[in-house]
Amino acid sequence: MLDKVKLYLKAGDGGDGHVGWRREKYEPKGGPHGGDGGRGGSIYLVATSGLNSLIDYRFKTKFKAKSGMNGMNNLKSGSDGDDLILKVPVGTIVRQVGSDGVLYDFKEDGESFEIVKGGRGGRGNWHFRTSTRQAPTFMEPGQKGEEAEILLELKLIADVGFVGFPNVGKSSLLSMLSSAKPKIANYHFTTLEPNLGVVFIDEGESFVIADIPGIIEGASEGVGLGLQFLKHVERVKLICHVLDVSGSEDRDPLEDYYTLRREMETYAKRLVDKPELIVLNKSDLLSDDELEKRASEIRDRTECEVIAVSAATGWQLEKLKYKLYNKIKELPEVELEEEFVELVQETNPVKVWKEDDIYYITGDKVEYYFRGTDFDEPDSIRRFESFLDREGIYKELKNLGIKDGDTVDVFGFQFEHIE
Repeated sequence: MLDKVKLYLKAGDGGDGHVGWRREKYEPKGGPHGGDGGRGGSIYLVATSGLNSLIDYRFKTKFKAKSGMNGMNNLKSGSDGDDLILKVPVGTIVRQVGSDGVLYDFKEDGESFEIVKGGRGGRGNWHFRTSTRQAPTFMEPGQKGEEAEILLELKLIADVGFVGFPNVGKSSLLSMLSSAKPKIANYHFTTLEPNLGVVFIDEGESFVIADIPGIIEGASEGVGLGLQFLKHVERVKLICHVLDVSGSEDRDPLEDYYTLRREMETYAKRLVDKPELIVLNKSDLLSDDELEKRASEIRDRTECEVIAVSAATGWQLEKLKYKLYNKIKELPEVELEEEFVELVQETNPVKVWKEDDIYYITGDKVEYYFRGTDFDEPDSIRRFESFLDREGIYKELKNLGIKDGDTVDVFGFQFEHIE
């Protein structure tokens, strides 16, 4: 079961506005007529109950939405970029790489979350006409789409979690109570990944059981398979300890119960505060008197509600089904005990420096104005120069000792500085 992946996502960039002119038969001196760029496509995560792992992202981990098209003449706007939909299982938690907070927690089928937003399309030169500037020779570039590196972590959402040592009959109980068909065999670690089963009570009434495998002594420290599955216990309302009351493998059911609780507490203390029910399986291997004696001892020592059943014969399974259903109806939904945060977009501030007799200028703002400038048009150049002066970039260049004829590099394009 793949339940944790890292993805790189890039929303589409907005298309650039267009520098165009009205050219009609009887309008030889038509004004600006450049259209707007299209919006870049966004990326959405959508939860679906049709998935139970993140296996779809095992090999493909980079996704990019389409960018918007550039604007055209005659006020024609560029088309928008298509949005990209990525499906995830219900129970998926989204984090940003480098942050401990949660961006989103998918709890229901069909939930949608816009993880990175497409860039806004730039405006054409038609928008920049004024009474004193009737022929603007510049446009607005499209906004860059957001990008993010995220972690998807699946924590199964179930009402009841079956926990217990290997070979105590968790999978057998799940198969008898629900329509799930887990792999069952008489050896340890038959179950190598969590299984979910829906238990139907009546029309419109049901609940979900998760069979949590691999929890043994030392699981919280990485022994066996338990560490990777303990996190799935965090989402359940009710923990159901499945114990082999017969001791058929020379195990003490009481000691197994205490061991399981220690492992859960070591992993996350809140797990042992969850409501509990103890299910004594393999009851058919004991006489009535011996079963009653062991059940009473476990009940007294643990102070938990106990029910004896047999997955092999079906004894008391109907009673167990309704007992579980009535218990979870009284329990509240489980909320994540983690901080929810907003996606952080890193910005590149304006930076001016000198290296090998070349003066470099970078930064998101610089790129924005640079991309919107036509260096063959004086009006467009004046707008860019006004920006450099307003941002104090010219002043910083002078502080670095720039002289007439020196080379200035802006995003790989080099110019000769003129005083």
